[in-house]
Amino acid sequence: MKHVIIFLYSILMMVFMDEILIGQNTDWANLNRYKDENLKLNIASDDESRIVFMGNSITEGWLITDPVFFEGKPYINRGISGQTTPQMLVRFRQDVVNLKPRIVVILAGTNDIAGNTGPSTLEMIEDNIASMVEIAKSNGIKVILCSVLPAYDYPWKQGLNPAEKIPALNKWIKDYSNKNEIIYVDFYTPMADERNGLKKDYSEDGVHPNLAGYKLMEPILESAIAKVY
Repeated sequence: MKHVIIFLYSILMMVFMDEILIGQNTDWANLNRYKDENLKLNIASDDESRIVFMGNSITEGWLITDPVFFEGKPYINRGISGQTTPQMLVRFRQDVVNLKPRIVVILAGTNDIAGNTGPSTLEMIEDNIASMVEIAKSNGIKVILCSVLPAYDYPWKQGLNPAEKIPALNKWIKDYSNKNEIIYVDFYTPMADERNGLKKDYSEDGVHPNLAGYKLMEPILESAIAKVY
């Protein structure tokens, strides 16, 4: 019996140590993704005209799909594929505040609804977005909040009903923006189809914009930037 207890204790300790090691080796918020690029930017100059794009794969994919949109402009893309708002909040100081931008453009929330980092309520998403806004404003950074893009369903995790949850989240983002005198950018309305999904002309998978989708979004965003720049 004694040997059994020792064996079980040894197994338990091995599992516990594995969990510690996994935690030590996991960059949950992906703080290292832009670490070197941020250092180069800070060394290069204190360009007060910078505009940082904070978001997920929709933001990261923007630079990949339409790099011309970013050329010759003070736009800094800090999107990371798959990220949720709590992850963005963790890296907000490093990837936004420390870069000393004039404006931050926040496009976030769809991956929370998809449950990429676990179950998330709309209230949790709202709290994280509000926290990012508060951090930005306290550091003299102007904020542009974007609507979440429409999605009827998520190909990688179906049945979560984003067609109902996204409009509800967007209503909160719009109301919060109005209440706090923040520019709200509505990508949702011109991109949604009759099912509250992303129009096929603007996406290949129903979630991520294609080139036509980004081309639609660009003048809408630049109009908003012109109002606060």
